[in-house]
Amino acid sequence: MELTKYIRRKSGEVRIGETLIGGSHPIAVQSMTNTATADVEQSVAQVERIADAGAPIVRLTAQGKREGEALADIVAKVREDGYSTAIVADIHFVPEIASIAADSVDKVRINPGNYRTSGGELEALIEKCRKRGVALRIGVNHGSLARHIVDKLGDTPAGMVESAMEFLRICVREEFFQVVVSMKSSNTRVMVHAYRLLVEAMEREGMAFPIHLGVTEAGNGIEGRIKSAVGIGALLADGVGDTIRVSLTEAPENEVPVAQMLVDHFQHREGEFEVLHPERYSPYEYRRRTSAPIVAHSELTDDYVVVDATSENPTAEWRAAILNADHAQPVVIRRKYEGSAEEVAIKAAADMGQLLLDGLADGVWVDAPQISEKDLHNIELVILQASRARFSQTEYIACPSCGRTLYNIEQALADIKARTSHLKGLKIGVMGCIVNGPGEMADADYGYVGAGAGRISLYKGKECVERNIPQEEALEHLIALIKSNGDWQEPA
Repeated sequence: MELTKYIRRKSGEVRIGETLIGGSHPIAVQSMTNTATADVEQSVAQVERIADAGAPIVRLTAQGKREGEALADIVAKVREDGYSTAIVADIHFVPEIASIAADSVDKVRINPGNYRTSGGELEALIEKCRKRGVALRIGVNHGSLARHIVDKLGDTPAGMVESAMEFLRICVREEFFQVVVSMKSSNTRVMVHAYRLLVEAMEREGMAFPIHLGVTEAGNGIEGRIKSAVGIGALLADGVGDTIRVSLTEAPENEVPVAQMLVDHFQHREGEFEVLHPERYSPYEYRRRTSAPIVAHSELTDDYVVVDATSENPTAEWRAAILNADHAQPVVIRRKYEGSAEEVAIKAAADMGQLLLDGLADGVWVDAPQISEKDLHNIELVILQASRARFSQTEYIACPSCGRTLYNIEQALADIKARTSHLKGLKIGVMGCIVNGPGEMADADYGYVGAGAGRISLYKGKECVERNIPQEEALEHLIALIKSNGDWQEPA
């Protein structure tokens, strides 16, 4: 990892339909439909809305044979309508569906946690993809690692990397290089460390596969945008990432302009800064530089040193200044931003998140006089929380939904927020289905998970405590569960 300046990681080129990623190609943004994939008409309409929003790559879930077979009709209709958008199939659990999807789509995404490395499943899929020119994504999810990985390395960034490397080694052995890899987690610190470890592991074994970036279950609104910007931005600042998705619990076309804003923000990272003490920095672990409280700028005292960044590469500028400092005083990083509240929040989170994720900064100061002090304070607190540096608000681990979601998750999240947003420091998972739900919200205090059409299961930690509740009753059951465990407070 280059500490002194921005250098984009060199990766191999992969073709996804008519879209090229990796190599010298621009970072491509993508999104995922949340329609039922078997509903061809609705899915086609949403693919085209996402494409019109500016995404050259769109993913659809294919959880069963019916959905896998529907992909051929979706691709045909999208092409008939004049769209060259790359179509990706998202596969879980059933290898046979990946084979069906590979007959029509441009890329197949599989989760190593749901596949075996023995028995020839992956080799057969590789051969199918090779014949049609279909790309493959090895998509590791923090919450769904294979049992043998968890037994060996635990539910850790190292475990995520080993899960990917097992499959990437098979691809190399089969001389199949049209492969993309991802390391997704709702925990931004886990996500960033996993990607960095992956880059190191691939370099050690002579691999240069392009990388897809994303934070899973980021939520919605300003919180979802900031959380995605913190994780994705920290890695883009490292020069890592060839394609990205911002996962929001909103209409999928809303994800595209946010992702493109992040890409554009990292187009110019000029500036080189000497680092005198690289030994003080570890990219693979969280290491607090001081024990001072983490602060927003309105909470500053004289004990804190304010470090400004004025270059086009603020992350490297702050990092060098902090690593070079011989004093042990806590540091607050500050930068001036222009634009709307959304633009400021996304750009500040992308710039500042890495310093918080690595433990180097002790606070943030977002300087934007065009925005109210109240909104700025909230932006700063959300950046601190998204970076897992300080929890001061309720945290919602909410998936963006897809064709597997069988209830109105956007409305459910809004209703849950309206009733629980005063429970500061509590983590609540709001998940569309059980595919990634229980795993990705593993560090949540409570979970609200889709169990079927209009049915919800509730979790306390990792344990399912109520199953198949009608959705119209589930929120009251969730509140009762929180109260019964002593975590409820009445709103002020």
